[in-house]
Amino acid sequence: MEGLLIVIWLAVAVFVLAAFWKMFAKAGKPGWACIVPIYNLVVMLQIAGKPVWWIILMLIPIVNIIVSVIINIAIAENFGKGAGFGIGLWLLPMIFVPILAFGSAKYLAAAPPVQAAPPVQAAPSPAEPPVV
Repeated sequence: MEGLLIVIWLAVAVFVLAAFWKMFAKAGKPGWACIVPIYNLVVMLQIAGKPVWWIILMLIPIVNIIVSVIINIAIAENFGKGAGFGIGLWLLPMIFVPILAFGSAKYLAAAPPVQAAPPVQAAPSPAEPPVV
């Protein structure tokens, strides 16, 4: 009985690994990155559109829980899914990652951070001479 449980556990682990590999590939990242510790988190941050320095936040207790929820929600949104799906990614990755990987979800590139527009200068009125 114990041997059967190990075989089932290994099968699930290989399936989830394949799902992460496919999800990374769908996002245009190398699939092998999912098996490299720490680098896989860097790639997930890129897929989520979050800055890489957030890895430091993952080292802070309690904060890491909040950050991981935000990252999973961002990943879900970048695949065209909602925040509820992101919570599912966080709570049950062995179910929701394969849905993203093998389903019809397409990766919508993460939007770059919004930058403030430069101030607009008013054009001089015709009565005033131009300032040189």
